[in-house]
Amino acid sequence: MPNPRNPAGLSEFNALSEKDAESALLACCGSRAFARAVARLRPYRDLDSLTACAEAAVRALRWPDVLEALGAHPRIGERPTQRWSRQEQAGVETADRAALADGNRAYEERFGHVYLVCATGLTGRELLERLTGRLGNDADGERHVVRDELAKITRLRMAKLVAP
Repeated sequence: MPNPRNPAGLSEFNALSEKDAESALLACCGSRAFARAVARLRPYRDLDSLTACAEAAVRALRWPDVLEALGAHPRIGERPTQRWSRQEQAGVETADRAALADGNRAYEERFGHVYLVCATGLTGRELLERLTGRLGNDADGERHVVRDELAKITRLRMAKLVAP
């Protein structure tokens, strides 16, 4: 029987019940609208078709659905409890955490939501530089950047979800 928390490959993901597939997909993107959209279009023939669908689903989200997805992400620089978030933020050093906490506060005051960035492979200093740069965006420009970052994160997590 397929494991909804960690399907062993794409064929097992395709075999999940719709409810279990949606549950598994929430680990990739915390929007229920995203999970419903991607689960509904199964089966997928390969990882490329799955990730293309996932990216399209992220880009089609209404802003309240994006905010729901952001709610599933820890602040950059905090010690995440979720395994994938820990891996993604592995480049953050203890020395960077205070500066990132200050930057997170400034970002949240400016935009009203958590600072989201695809942190994989980036150092704490690089994450802080990106945060500081994005503080100069207007609200619409930042929403566009947030969608891009959410799509990148989701793409990486989809590959992890269906890795055999």
